[in-house]
Amino acid sequence: MNTTRERAIAAITEQKLKNADRIPSVDEIVQRYGSDVFGIEVMRKLLPKNVFSKLLKTIKNGKPLDPTIADDVAEAMKSWAVGKGATHYTHWFQPLNGATAEKHDSFLEPGSDDKLILKFSGKNLIVGEPDASSFPSGGLRSTFEARGYTAWDPTSPAFIRRGLNGATLCIPTAFCSYTGEALDKKTPLLRSIMAMDRAVRRLMKAFHAEQSGAHVSISLGAEQEYFLVDRHFYSLRPDLVQTGRTLFGAPPPKHQQLEDHYFGVIKPRILAFMTEVEQELWRLGIPAKTRHNEVAPAQFEVAPIFEELNLAVDHNMLVMDVLRQVAERHGLVCLLHEKPFAGVNGSGKHNNWSITYGGRNLLNPGSDPRQNAIFLTILIAIIRAVDQHADLLRASVATAGNDHRLGANEAPPAIMSVFLGEQLTDIMDQIESGKVKRARRGGVLKVGVETIPTLPRDATDRNRTSPFAFTGNKFEFRAPGSSQSCAGINVMLNAIVAESLETLASRIEDFDSAKDFNTQLQATLQRILKKHKKVIFNGNGYDEAWIHEAHRRGLPDLRTTPEALKRLIVPENIGLLEKTGVLSRAEIISRHEIFMAEYQRKIRIEGELSLLIARTVVEPAVTEQFGALAAIRTSLSPGKTGGRAVEAKFRRIGALLDDLSMKCDDLEQILKKDDAEKTVDAMTSLRRTVDLLEGVVADDKWPLPKYREMLFIY
Repeated sequence: MNTTRERAIAAITEQKLKNADRIPSVDEIVQRYGSDVFGIEVMRKLLPKNVFSKLLKTIKNGKPLDPTIADDVAEAMKSWAVGKGATHYTHWFQPLNGATAEKHDSFLEPGSDDKLILKFSGKNLIVGEPDASSFPSGGLRSTFEARGYTAWDPTSPAFIRRGLNGATLCIPTAFCSYTGEALDKKTPLLRSIMAMDRAVRRLMKAFHAEQSGAHVSISLGAEQEYFLVDRHFYSLRPDLVQTGRTLFGAPPPKHQQLEDHYFGVIKPRILAFMTEVEQELWRLGIPAKTRHNEVAPAQFEVAPIFEELNLAVDHNMLVMDVLRQVAERHGLVCLLHEKPFAGVNGSGKHNNWSITYGGRNLLNPGSDPRQNAIFLTILIAIIRAVDQHADLLRASVATAGNDHRLGANEAPPAIMSVFLGEQLTDIMDQIESGKVKRARRGGVLKVGVETIPTLPRDATDRNRTSPFAFTGNKFEFRAPGSSQSCAGINVMLNAIVAESLETLASRIEDFDSAKDFNTQLQATLQRILKKHKKVIFNGNGYDEAWIHEAHRRGLPDLRTTPEALKRLIVPENIGLLEKTGVLSRAEIISRHEIFMAEYQRKIRIEGELSLLIARTVVEPAVTEQFGALAAIRTSLSPGKTGGRAVEAKFRRIGALLDDLSMKCDDLEQILKKDDAEKTVDAMTSLRRTVDLLEGVVADDKWPLPKYREMLFIY
């Protein structure tokens, strides 16, 4: 075997797991939950009552922050953080590169008599100036006008991040330009939550169901899938190190086809990793609930309990960070790329989304006619939103990594459709026709009068090939990729649903007060359903027949990231996002420019690396094998035993070696033209040749760790 691979395997198989010095009791774990978070109870204890009351109104009810309380909050936050061992603080923000960013400043400052003092003011808390000139802005600012500002988001609590030799107070913030334009993912998310708040309240008022002081909340539960590979293998794969995915690699004879990894017994090393991940997440107040093996070998999942959307997005960014850092401590690498290995499941981030008003989930059908009427109206508004703005939903999940995943191995297709399940679809048909098919009483179905059947939570089942599925009391958007921030996804989802709710509310407000409300509501819902029911599909999204049917229905089929991102800047979509107040025209255009540039750069990096690995790693190994065969072939006399086998292998490897060289030349020429689409095609073609060579070159000559090793030895 290749000596580097051999040493890697030996190191992995000979390692011994370290037992924890001490396993904490359940009581200790409960006590530690949220211990590194400057949460409500900490604030209650440390802040003056009047300050706490004002801050709580901002956190719970979205009231504007009173700037006069900033110094008191800063002093309490500093005292708490220093008591936790923090020496530095940072404004923690989410720029448009999809990651998180931070610049650390020390609490320590020189005082009188050459003594150090601890200092952290209200100004330090509320606003920062990180410069951050190298973050993508899409033309919103010039490099020489680089000033950017971070602004404290009090609705997401500050927290402590611990390193090997210290701790840092992290303050969640928004990030904007000198002129106030959003340079981050948090600011549009907060705007979209406000848009949903306005739309829900308006709809409830139209139904005369408004409640004094009722709070509108958008909830999110983000399931996070990921792969783990041993660091020894990772270090020997330049493609994993540079791009997060394998650019070459033939699927092994056994991968996921026996479905024996899914929900299987968790290996001790992985369980130790998962346990440490959960304990870190719990300290950060992140409600990690579920852990399990996923379908592909070496693939796993962690899922939290639902939280308010803004907090859930921040927490998911932390989940990804904790996964990577804890993996490193266990000699593993966490791969969050959507398709790190070809031929097996990719990784997604299932976006479980719901709406509550006054503590009641509006996506729960309820048991009385009025609740049913509101539920059905909101459900139909969402159906309308997905049909009318499917392109924006698709654009929100458009990345170079997700292009490899969508439509393969349980990932939903790129065509946006809504799965309702048989029972709800049947109810939609009844509403559209106005006739009851199967009811406790015969006759005509009237929304808001005739009670629809009570739906058990799981009555709709789950369709793994549907990108947008109703699953009992929430919608599960399955298309987002595992490496994506949830922010942009929910910005678009909130924006299109808010616009749809506003539209329905305006129609209800125009009802003739002299006529029956329920009759007018039913007629309105019937018209909307007839126009938008084409997006409802309960079947197999992988079936080729569905692709043709979707095209017949007029549903958009945006298969690649460039196709999808173009839809961001069509006039009607710019108009929608401006109308809801989520993004300005300049901000939308900037994001199109940023995301397209990111896509093109990633494809170029992959193309250049594919060429480099093929020429400097694969080709020399194949040439060495070919030379050895040539020497054997020369030494064999005609007709000697084994001559035919040597000749056949010599010709086979020689032909593939020629093909490899030719495809490398093709890729090199395409890279000079900087054509992303043709680069992807050339990389795919080159990969086919390299993967064929992996199957014929002697195992001890192959330089790269193979799938059978990376996916099964850890």
